[in-house]
Amino acid sequence: MESLEISAKTVEEAIQHALKQLGVSRNEVEVSVVKEGKSGVLLGVGAEEAVVRVTPLTSEKGAEVDISGKVQSVIEELLDRLDVTASVVSYVPPFAEGTDDTSAPIGFHIKGDDLGILIGWRGQTLSTLQYIVRLIVAQQTKIWQPITIDIEGYKQRRYETLKSLALRIAERVGYGGQPFTLEPMPAYERRIIHLTLADHPGVTTQSIGWGESRKVVIQPDAPAAD
Repeated sequence: MESLEISAKTVEEAIQHALKQLGVSRNEVEVSVVKEGKSGVLLGVGAEEAVVRVTPLTSEKGAEVDISGKVQSVIEELLDRLDVTASVVSYVPPFAEGTDDTSAPIGFHIKGDDLGILIGWRGQTLSTLQYIVRLIVAQQTKIWQPITIDIEGYKQRRYETLKSLALRIAERVGYGGQPFTLEPMPAYERRIIHLTLADHPGVTTQSIGWGESRKVVIQPDAPAAD
């Protein structure tokens, strides 16, 4: 797919217009700012729109390049720059952190001593590390490839905890008939809840809110009409 050049009042607005037109997410494109744009001095006089060029990255489905080695190298270099001693080994993630169940993520597990600082509060530092690795690899290879990073089994434990929580709350909601709203979660954790309860009798799930405040509501099924 060729690059798309879009103009708007601001750079961010132009990017969002381009993403909507291409039907992709921010992680799946390379963005170049052609012109920053500026507001007018008086009543918009002299205003110039921002211009961005958005280029979709190649999907891993059409690529014949094995980038696993590149991913591992990037992780190891980042750990070295952080002065963290740890080993990086490949593994099969229990859950794809994307919206496409058919995608096959590349998974790497970081193992070592006292790595809690890389996990952070509720895995926020780990999520940031994973995001940085994805950006670097995409920039170097021009290929969009799902990448999952775990540290000392944190995500595996979190995955099992969320599944257990979803089933437990679903039983309570189904029995009591009252909806239950979970705490805000990142997108891939909300998706675990949705998929765990997709075929659960008596309840449905729905995401509400915006940005980092987005959360899942587990609610009873509406009674069938007579």
